[in-house]
Amino acid sequence: MAETPAYKRILLKLSGEALMGEDSYGINRQTIESIVNEVAEVAHLGIEVAVVIGGGNIFRGVAPGASHMDRATADYMGMLATVMNALALQDAMRRVNLVSRVQSALNIEQVVEPYIRGKAMRYLEEGKIVIFAAGTGNPFFTTDTAAALRGMEMNVELVLKATKVDGVYTDDPKTHPDAVRYKDLTFDEAIIKNLKVMDATALTLCRDQKLPINVFSIFKPHALKRVVLGQDEGTMVHV
Repeated sequence: MAETPAYKRILLKLSGEALMGEDSYGINRQTIESIVNEVAEVAHLGIEVAVVIGGGNIFRGVAPGASHMDRATADYMGMLATVMNALALQDAMRRVNLVSRVQSALNIEQVVEPYIRGKAMRYLEEGKIVIFAAGTGNPFFTTDTAAALRGMEMNVELVLKATKVDGVYTDDPKTHPDAVRYKDLTFDEAIIKNLKVMDATALTLCRDQKLPINVFSIFKPHALKRVVLGQDEGTMVHV
């Protein structure tokens, strides 16, 4: 039986921390390959995929030295870390014959192309995966906010927040075994209960544009595919 996706175009938000696996910082090769295989599964269903990547895994290694640094300077360093992650992700995709393009909000034209909305839209329509690096290009804004912004600019139908936990819980499931996963939530509930789905700016942007978010585990095999097929996976946050 043919599997019918519930969405045509999605945006996947990957944290930098997701790439380090069990390591303390950096990029874990097995982990990045496993993430790319999950992405390949949905791309092969004909779904158009955009990705926004964080930089925590690289920045964590330099964070002690950045502790007294000017906040804007530290944020630009974080943006450069996301460019490194984007290149690593693109290379891992190339190895499994997935065609991808990296677009950066900061101009580093010898390495990656600059973010141009029309071009990014065309790549998606051609079936290429677009990896957005350098956040919004502005300090003081998180990569969560970049994901909400790019999601709206690309007219995606769903933002997927990839985490280590398979959804949003009533409490920390590691310390509270009786914590219950929310199947769905409204944006207002997530904001009022401070459920750490995404930062408040990103949540508010998605709420105002009625762009739903699904929080799921990228480490649970085939979870990404189950979300895009419209099955009960993760936590859906909507208006």
